[in-house]
Amino acid sequence: MAAVIPIYPAIPSELKCGYCTNSKCCTYITQHITTPRSKHDFDHLLWQVSHQNVNVYKDKDGWYLLVNNTCLHLQPGGRCGIYETRPEVCRNHSNDYCEYDAPAEDGFDLFFDGYEALLKYCKKRFKSWGK
Repeated sequence: MAAVIPIYPAIPSELKCGYCTNSKCCTYITQHITTPRSKHDFDHLLWQVSHQNVNVYKDKDGWYLLVNNTCLHLQPGGRCGIYETRPEVCRNHSNDYCEYDAPAEDGFDLFFDGYEALLKYCKKRFKSWGK
């Protein structure tokens, strides 16, 4: 297996957010979903990716909806506007290994950037799709 080369120089976790200029972790949300198996499941995913800024991916941990939508509290310059009162999920976020180190996309097994990409996969997976 090839070594992962970080995008940026190695920086201790406690300092990493201060060096991150694009605040990537605050520009999307992911939601773990049940592994789709049936035509019905995939039809539902097609509906979801028909909405703006919604993608689907699969990685080693399972299937996820990816909603590309920046946090309302992200300030110019990348700081959190509600840092002291931010939600628990933000407080628990670990940056030990994050997009500062390597793009999340590097870990995707499958990625669907919209309706057409997922439909193509559905037609390949289910030979009777659309019949």
